[in-house]
Amino acid sequence: MISFKKIKTVVTPLDKVNVDTDQIVPKQFLKLVQKSGFGKFLFYNWRYDDQEQTKSDFILNNPRYKNSKILVAGDNFGCGSSREHAVWALQDYGFSVIIAPSFADIFYSNCFKNGILPIILHEKTVEKLQKESGDVEVDLENQMIATSSEKISFDIDSHKKKILLEGLDDIAQTLLYEKKISEFEKQSKIPSVL
Repeated sequence: MISFKKIKTVVTPLDKVNVDTDQIVPKQFLKLVQKSGFGKFLFYNWRYDDQEQTKSDFILNNPRYKNSKILVAGDNFGCGSSREHAVWALQDYGFSVIIAPSFADIFYSNCFKNGILPIILHEKTVEKLQKESGDVEVDLENQMIATSSEKISFDIDSHKKKILLEGLDDIAQTLLYEKKISEFEKQSKIPSVL
């Protein structure tokens, strides 16, 4: 997993509430077994029409947001089924930060496990960020969001912050305790009975 420290980019405003994981990546695209390749299916039914042509009225099809790394969404983002593919699709598309008033619990946890920073902010603050026209900087180390007109602090669990700053997935976190695990295994061996 790649470590996350700071990012500065235009934000992509997704002014929708209760965006579920099937809207993020529809079920028909869950056949891939690797984490990459899902970005092209992100918000597929909103991005494309029945002839697989891009819909001009959907935010991700606006060239202004092509290289955006920050998605600012509505309340209860990532609800629905617990598919990790939704996070993979957001990451593969290029998003590193998702800001919303609330997230579904499993989706929120999956973000950290895959290197995406989910930030919970008050609904009014989210609405202001969705209207931000300039670049926005997210600084994880200082837990600060800087816009053209203000600085906004955000809370994050210290352990979750550490795993993002150091780029530690579940396996890398376990390997931090490799020496202790080996020592425990040596001490816990039961003598074989002949």
